[in-house]
Amino acid sequence: MQKSGAGEARRELDAVYEVSKTLVSSLDVAQTFRTSLEYLLNALDWRRAFVVVAEPDGELHGMCSAGLSRDEHRRIRFHPGEGIVGRVFKSSMPAVVPDVRDEPVFLDRTGSAGEPGEFGDARVALLATPIRVERNTLGVLAVFCINPGGTRMFAGDLDLMKIVSTLMAQALLLHRSVSAAHGRMQEEVRRMQKAIRPAPPLDHVVGVSEPMQRIFEQVHQVAPARTTVLLRGESGTGKEVIARAIHRLSPRNEQAFVSVNCAALTESLLESELFGHEKGAFTGAQGQRKGRFELAHGGTLFLDEIGDISPSFQAKLLRVLQEREFERVGGASAVKVDVRLILATNRNLERMVKEGEFRADLYYRINVVSIQLPPLRERREDIPAMAEYFLDRFNRDNSRALHFSTDAMRVLTSCYWPGNVRELENCVERTATMTHGDLIDRLAFLCQEDQCLTRVLHHIERDDAVRPARLADIPIREIPGMPGGAPRDADLPFALPDDLADDSVADGFHSGDAEEGKPEGERERLIWAMERCGWVQAKAARLLRITPRQIGYALHKYGIEVRRF
Repeated sequence: MQKSGAGEARRELDAVYEVSKTLVSSLDVAQTFRTSLEYLLNALDWRRAFVVVAEPDGELHGMCSAGLSRDEHRRIRFHPGEGIVGRVFKSSMPAVVPDVRDEPVFLDRTGSAGEPGEFGDARVALLATPIRVERNTLGVLAVFCINPGGTRMFAGDLDLMKIVSTLMAQALLLHRSVSAAHGRMQEEVRRMQKAIRPAPPLDHVVGVSEPMQRIFEQVHQVAPARTTVLLRGESGTGKEVIARAIHRLSPRNEQAFVSVNCAALTESLLESELFGHEKGAFTGAQGQRKGRFELAHGGTLFLDEIGDISPSFQAKLLRVLQEREFERVGGASAVKVDVRLILATNRNLERMVKEGEFRADLYYRINVVSIQLPPLRERREDIPAMAEYFLDRFNRDNSRALHFSTDAMRVLTSCYWPGNVRELENCVERTATMTHGDLIDRLAFLCQEDQCLTRVLHHIERDDAVRPARLADIPIREIPGMPGGAPRDADLPFALPDDLADDSVADGFHSGDAEEGKPEGERERLIWAMERCGWVQAKAARLLRITPRQIGYALHKYGIEVRRF
């Protein structure tokens, strides 16, 4: 653009107009940028041009180009500070190189400098300007021009490039804002669809809580594969039920599901049980017997309580998991099997590995996909539905028509359930068996007669104890014709969990000292707590994790006179 005057100014104004019109025509910035560069190359004395933008990995990647082949475009890549383009990006300052062949920093990754003598005496100049929004540099606009004689100053070209780069920066910023908003909208749609369409339930598994919905998703995800699954969780959380659900959803569902409790057998019996034995292998071995691995061939083998096997048997099991073959007890020939393994444990395997009680190589072999089953106290929303499920099964098996009162259901949801689902099932069955009539009220439970072990366990500090949601948040079906609403605090059993307790701890007491010297009896515990708290009922209630109303009821029940100071 050596010429000056109205014609030159008109051409620059037309270029700005066409570029601005193109950039706002679509949100596809790669396409609009490319169209703009192609117009500028045709309208002005520019030979080649490209735009690089900063990617999340920190590198500058070529977004679009004009006058470059596809292979040349793929080579447009710079680190910040690398070459002319990288320096312009890092410094946010434009640059003009009158002759790229005399510039040692120029990298010429696109071959734009040309071969010697390709342009005669003319030089190839490089103009680069940052694409900036306020103080943020988003990329670089680079242009190659022919510089006859090497005397051209390019002041007008650089001014035009600054205007174009500003327009590109605004278009790029708008594109990113719209993309981010679209991404958030898509994520919200996925979240709502997931909430509207929860994971399909599993057979014989009751759960509407969020932790169980995650378990359902994991089971449906892992079931079709052959991957080894490790089920973890406290005793009674339903690990075998989940294992059977995985088997039923797998392609092996028509084959056998074989279950073995490793903690129930000695090492020698466990070896014979899993691998089988040959005739005469030991006293009483009258014939050949297939083990559980062979019986589960083509199906699923569930090994429960895997953390209780001995170190020597761990080595034998490791070889079977690695090679998928074994020898029967007393045999010499290898037996190959095709078995999908599901294992379960309620123990802390990581701590056992650290203490040398469990082989690290076996741990890595079985801990492929791990599913953690939550204890019942962490999904109390499921207790009403589970209790109804167990009671309906009892009614079918015993031709009864029992149902829970609202107060009875509140008692069930307030329990800590250290035995989890197994304890809940047994509690429902025992209560239903001993109930006269068709209504199970709160007075039918053992905890109302000071005979329930759970009430004692409520007062034991546990590492995994958590404060569950308040009982008022758990939906409980109202029984037609029965008094509705939640029971009063004084009507509930004295040994309540943390649900109804204040979240704070009594002033000056820590969880470590609170249990020191605590007596066993209910009355003795009350006196102990009141003495430690200076006979202040509110503090004593927080120490025992009950409400002030409950401690007042308990003091009256046991005839304890409150001392006044």
